[in-house]
Amino acid sequence: MKKLLLIPLVLVLVGALIFSGCKAGPPAVEEIRVGCTAPLTGMYAGFGEGYVFGMRAAVDDINQLGGVYVEEYGRELPIRLIVVNSESDPLKAGTLAEDLVVRDKVHFFASGDEPPPMHTGVSTVADRYKVPYVTSTGPVEPWLGMRMEVEGHWEYTWATGLFAIVTPAPPGDFRAKPGYTITDTWQAMLDLFGDQTNKRVAVFASDDPDGVGWYALFPGALEEVGYDVLGEERKVGLAPMETTDFTSIIMEWKDYNCEILWGNAPAPFAGTLLRQCSVLGFQPKMVSIGRAPLFHEDVSAWGGDLPNGIGVEIWWDPSFEDSPGIGGTTPKTLTEKWTEETGKQLNRGIGPGYRSIQVLIDAIERAGTLDGDAVNEALGETDLMTIGHRVKFDENHFSRGPLVFGQWTKTDQPWIWECPVVFSKHDFIRATADPIFPIPYE
Repeated sequence: MKKLLLIPLVLVLVGALIFSGCKAGPPAVEEIRVGCTAPLTGMYAGFGEGYVFGMRAAVDDINQLGGVYVEEYGRELPIRLIVVNSESDPLKAGTLAEDLVVRDKVHFFASGDEPPPMHTGVSTVADRYKVPYVTSTGPVEPWLGMRMEVEGHWEYTWATGLFAIVTPAPPGDFRAKPGYTITDTWQAMLDLFGDQTNKRVAVFASDDPDGVGWYALFPGALEEVGYDVLGEERKVGLAPMETTDFTSIIMEWKDYNCEILWGNAPAPFAGTLLRQCSVLGFQPKMVSIGRAPLFHEDVSAWGGDLPNGIGVEIWWDPSFEDSPGIGGTTPKTLTEKWTEETGKQLNRGIGPGYRSIQVLIDAIERAGTLDGDAVNEALGETDLMTIGHRVKFDENHFSRGPLVFGQWTKTDQPWIWECPVVFSKHDFIRATADPIFPIPYE
């Protein structure tokens, strides 16, 4: 009997001896879970629709190649993208991001381009749980203003590929040259046609952080190059987001005979203003607007010929060269995929969305782990050619990208409106149409 009782004890002791010298391996992981809070409805739905498509395209491309190689596990892991709808609400985005961490156990966050205020909630959650967040936003001035006001400065958030309003890249940076700020990009139109106007400028912006940051910098930049900006000291044109009647502002512009209109606001805000400009007979020769005219769905909703000749900065285009995707995908083939699957005119958000996944994949592979701190450190060392050209972060976790200038024009395509590149200062981005000046009004 005693011998029989000793047998189990011996087996236990042998097992303990065998495994006592063995390190426990990492917990079993079958996939890399990436969470995304996207504005699929609401005022920024154009941003969300495009970049979610781009993110999914990048995920499909890497998964078709077998997944992301993670040295810690000694194998490739597929990515699973989990997308939830923020409804264009920054507060809701933060709540949803926390739910993605707690319930869905996401390893990382990612998104494409959205205005700076949309990232605040997600970035705060990313810091709280030490979950790296790769996104795309701009301009840099309002983004950095927001970032520096929060404790921790959103150390787990990395913004790829967008631009500055007037702030140049530091000396020695490969982007310290024309074509990387809105000012010098929009300035191209002034250089070409400004002398054919009276140089009187009307400016407008919504009073959200993006618009306020823009308004604080642009009028002064215009005055420095010899333009007369109406009412800058009185902040004429800086209006609350909920404004629906711009009559008094427009009449000031009209009475001063402003021939140039520059602004920055969400699409519904700008659409209401432009419709009232038309009714009141205010017809500037040149119009450039940030944010509002980025997406076809937005400008087409304005009605009539209001989009015609409206200029906007372009931060991604099918004509980008030296901008590789995953497994042979290019800006051109990604655009073709979008058109084939949606039947819609190009949404430029597809590029930044795709790029965010590329940057995250690169950091995971270099870190060799899914550990948040290790991947966050690897993100800081990123220097990668992507479908949106070169990404290299600065000390503020920001990687500015190239800008060109486009204008909306009518076409014979089913979608009616297109926004081709009309001016570029980059040898890897080609202009595909001639500039429109003056805007032709019927």
